Amino acid sequence: MRQPLIAGNWKMNLDLASGRSLVEGIRAGLAELTLPAGFEVAVCPPAVYLFPIAGAIDGSSLQLGAQDVFHETGGAFTGELAPAMIAETGARFVIIGHSERRHTIGHLEDDQMINRKVRAALAAGLTPILCVGEMLDEREAGRTFDVLTFQLSAGLIGVELDAPERLVVAYEPVWAIGTGRTATPQQAQEAHAHLRSLLQARFPKHADTVRILYGGSMKPDNAAALIGQPDVDGGLVGGASLKAESFLGIIRAALAAVG
Repeated sequence: MRQPLIAGNWKMNLDLASGRSLVEGIRAGLAELTLPAGFEVAVCPPAVYLFPIAGAIDGSSLQLGAQDVFHETGGAFTGELAPAMIAETGARFVIIGHSERRHTIGHLEDDQMINRKVRAALAAGLTPILCVGEMLDEREAGRTFDVLTFQLSAGLIGVELDAPERLVVAYEPVWAIGTGRTATPQQAQEAHAHLRSLLQARFPKHADTVRILYGGSMKPDNAAALIGQPDVDGGLVGGASLKAESFLGIIRAALAAVG
């Protein structure tokens, strides 16, 4: 049985003091809960805070993740971070292909670059959280499954998966991020089931145990209904991860959903 992963993406928010305070609050809340084996919680701070937040979570069950990585091992790439640099901070996860990097930041990452990042992360021992998802016009045109098929297939070109925990997929309906809109549990399940079928064709040995997260404005009041769906295995949480109580509310909802 797949156990949830609840990963908080802090994006470009918080300062170091508030980040440490947030971790302290999450740790205190988790101490009051009993998480089943395999249920994981991660925080993904801005890169400049990876080392200090690694210290803040030390001794807890919290996992550390980065928000991005470059696909080269080193060289003249000003401002970028190599996979080994991310791994050296103690991070286990790295978000790759987030919708904001695909559509709104810098040079707009294409699927070829995202694929190179996935393979580079895996080679460095990191677990990629590969994000895929459709824009509003694509959903309205009935192209959701086409977009998901292309993005997931392109992102996994050349990838050999030796264990299911080495890969996480996150479904991001781009139209539901920061807009106040949320996919219904049925819409989320349909997309996740499609992604699961693609994984089944690509990695038949591991497809049933790779976790697929929902990444479209998950909150404490909708988390249980979303995670209660058969193929929704947790959340990649944005704004609700910036306050301990709302993040813990999602964790509690996930616990209730999986029983």
